[in-house]
Amino acid sequence: MKRLAGLILGTALVVAAATHTFTGVVTDTMCGANHSMMNVKPDSKCVRECVKTGSKYALLTGGKMYTFSDQSAPAKFAGEKVTVTGALDESAGTIEADKIVAAK
Repeated sequence: MKRLAGLILGTALVVAAATHTFTGVVTDTMCGANHSMMNVKPDSKCVRECVKTGSKYALLTGGKMYTFSDQSAPAKFAGEKVTVTGALDESAGTIEADKIVAAK
């Protein structure tokens, strides 16, 4: 019984450790933080246009950029500051977002 309880607790800790919360801006992998080279205003329109041409939605946070594994969820937040909760795959540079909300 103690072994089962330890296994359940260990699994819960691994799952909890895999969830992160990030605050940043939804951008695209081509422009990142600088949308001026595309000469498309506002930034939200630039992000959407870049994604239409093959770029990917990404989160720019703390000077790092992480691509979203699900490309449909961040679409409505293009160019906006958001808070994202989800799993980070540091080696692939991707976030699997469980929740995306506008940052306050």
